Amino acid sequence: MVDVLSQNEIDALLAALSSGEMDAEELKKEESTRKVRSYDFKRAVRFSKDHIRSLTRVHENFARYLTTYFSAQLRTFVQISVVSVDQLPYDEFIRSVPKMTILNVFEAEPLEGRMVLEVHPNVAYAMLDRLLGGVGTSPPKINNLTEIETVVMERIFSRTFESFQEAWKSVIDITPQLVTFETNPQFLQLVSPNETIALISMSTKIGETTGMINLCIPHVVLEPIMPRLSVHHWFVSQKKNRAPEEIEMLQIRVNKATLPIVAELGNSSISVQELLNLSIGDVITLNKATTDGLQIKIGDKLKYIGNPGAIKGRLAIQISEIVTEGVEENERE
Repeated sequence: MVDVLSQNEIDALLAALSSGEMDAEELKKEESTRKVRSYDFKRAVRFSKDHIRSLTRVHENFARYLTTYFSAQLRTFVQISVVSVDQLPYDEFIRSVPKMTILNVFEAEPLEGRMVLEVHPNVAYAMLDRLLGGVGTSPPKINNLTEIETVVMERIFSRTFESFQEAWKSVIDITPQLVTFETNPQFLQLVSPNETIALISMSTKIGETTGMINLCIPHVVLEPIMPRLSVHHWFVSQKKNRAPEEIEMLQIRVNKATLPIVAELGNSSISVQELLNLSIGDVITLNKATTDGLQIKIGDKLKYIGNPGAIKGRLAIQISEIVTEGVEENERE
């Protein structure tokens, strides 16, 4: 990473160069020498900054979907937001997980491999307490789950993958499905210990209870779709071709749309006193001559020039000129 100097440091550097304490030529030589940076092969960098930004964008949507889902299910205030998106070895993630936690292992076809949604016990038990009629608090001591509690948690977390599917639609269509439900991280071995993973950490607040929800996605799972996580793909994907049926339906709807058409004879300005003194037979002088064409506007845009007339006893306007796109009224005059 390039260090950014503060204004005081810049001033001090310029002063040292001016006084001769530092030599500019020596600085150039130091800059030209090859710099060595240590690299830890156990912490291989597999995700670029571009990939991290794309993952952040996707899972910010995921967090919003989860907020809506849990708020509706628990009928209480729920707030979920992405705190960080990091890459680290899988072994480091497992060692950071509490001994007693909620681990939702799932797959997402057509992606190969498994991912895990880890929910901190404080958050999971607060959800369980709320679903079973409580106020949504977590017990001071976390014990093993009973069979009933396990079934309830499996049901509520299995439906979170619908939100995961919706969040990933902009990248790839997937079908996530819960594979297994664990509480002990020692029994969880998704990939090799040194395999790089993307760890998405989401801060969760349920009433007065706070905790973290962590999403672990191994690099081998995302490797086939890594090009889709680039900024270029995001811009290209926004320009999708519409199906012929969709284009035809759009044309039908546009053709049925109604637009206001206004033909302006001209305009004039009078004072309020003159307006109050108007009576039958008075004439108001407009700013247009009788030989000038009428301006025909679609909405508030000048589109045509026409001549007034009558057809079968009704007022009409004959279009005599089509105004070119971009030509304004003052340009015509």
